[in-house]
Amino acid sequence: MDVSDEFDSGMEPTDELASFEMVNLSNPGLLEVDGHIQESKDKAKLKTKLISAWNNLRYGGWSLKGKPRLSKSSPVCLLGQSYQLSYSGERESFRWAFSSLLWMTYRRGFPPLDGSALTSDAGWGCMLRSAQMLLAHGLMLHTMPAGWTWPATHHQTKDDLEVLDDSLRESRRDSGKPRRRSLGTTLDCEAQEELTHRRTVSWFGDLSSAPFGLHRLVELGRASGKRAGDWYGSAIVAHILQKAVAASEVSDLAVYVAQDCTVYVGDVLNLCGTSRTDLSARCRSGWKSLVLLVPVRLGSEVLNLAYTQCVKRLLELQCCMGIIGGKPKHSLFFVGFQDDHLIYLDPHYCQTTVDVQQDNFPLESFHCKTVRKMPFNRMDPSCTVGFYAASRGDFQTLCSDVTEALTSSEEKYPIFTFVEGHNNAERSCTSDSVTHIKTKDRLGRIKKKSCLDEFVLL
Repeated sequence: MDVSDEFDSGMEPTDELASFEMVNLSNPGLLEVDGHIQESKDKAKLKTKLISAWNNLRYGGWSLKGKPRLSKSSPVCLLGQSYQLSYSGERESFRWAFSSLLWMTYRRGFPPLDGSALTSDAGWGCMLRSAQMLLAHGLMLHTMPAGWTWPATHHQTKDDLEVLDDSLRESRRDSGKPRRRSLGTTLDCEAQEELTHRRTVSWFGDLSSAPFGLHRLVELGRASGKRAGDWYGSAIVAHILQKAVAASEVSDLAVYVAQDCTVYVGDVLNLCGTSRTDLSARCRSGWKSLVLLVPVRLGSEVLNLAYTQCVKRLLELQCCMGIIGGKPKHSLFFVGFQDDHLIYLDPHYCQTTVDVQQDNFPLESFHCKTVRKMPFNRMDPSCTVGFYAASRGDFQTLCSDVTEALTSSEEKYPIFTFVEGHNNAERSCTSDSVTHIKTKDRLGRIKKKSCLDEFVLL
């Protein structure tokens, strides 16, 4: 039996569009003095709503899609955590976890992108927005305590899903709920977490000074021959994220992008090794935390369904940050699955730009309460998988867990591999490597010409 999930905002898309309109009340008397000014503002407001509605219908189809339905008889996987929706405690935890993910969407009304007159990315920026969501999740893992959820989500969601029976509900009431802190530390910790939450969101603001904002990503994309308004592939945005983090103030985090479906362990160890001049807490331990990005292609024109189980196993891992993918020319951020459907966050929703430089800027538009899902067979074969390792030990565990997930199936060749040593064949392999990873050969792989948008076909 299927039950409707209730993660929508409680209003129709047109109402939600209206909720993002800002009204200037700094001079209310102006409306009474000049009726023509009022009429002009009303027309401008109506025009904005119509444009927004058209963008959302054209690029995302939000007005046409009904609520997705999640089954209470099957577990739901969300970024390494499994939830059984038939139990109230786990259902509540799933809501909190999903609604706490940072949601990056099309925006309108931001300063023009350098070299263009574009003030909105509607229709072309979905891959960049998906990449922002992947990196944002990695940064939240990097800066927030394990199991963090946004406190506002605890009060915004309602519970109208059915439960199997009262006895099961009582036996599992507290299952999956985050642990509570003692009263003496709760307020201080929550205040600090809120500051970190808000700071992380501000890094993705739609202005040129934001280190991971659209303006910065477009600027970095020029090196790959891309400009504002172009389509960006999942492999190109992986390299853009790598450059953005390297140039940012987040000095205790490194991004490694796999080449030709191969993760070179020696190169990762070199990348995450730290200098003596770096004084951040993680770096003092001799390790920069790692975001590992692996561009892959899971088929030629369409997804090879033989890799469905492998994708599921990767999403079940605690170290998995999600997958940048989607369907052709329509990027999505995959964060989990239920049965034969992927669960995703959709960037194809055009919202008004938020001024993240203001104190206490609104956070609601950066969080989504609508769960959406898509059959695996509609997934585009080109995608980038993300992983996070906070420490050197976590990276060793990541290598072991991911290798097991990639090889414990009927597929003849894993979608990517870990090898010891370095990418440069002239450099000898060092002894400072992860010993349990066995070197994989590349037999059976047909290599296409070298290009950021192209991959090794499996």
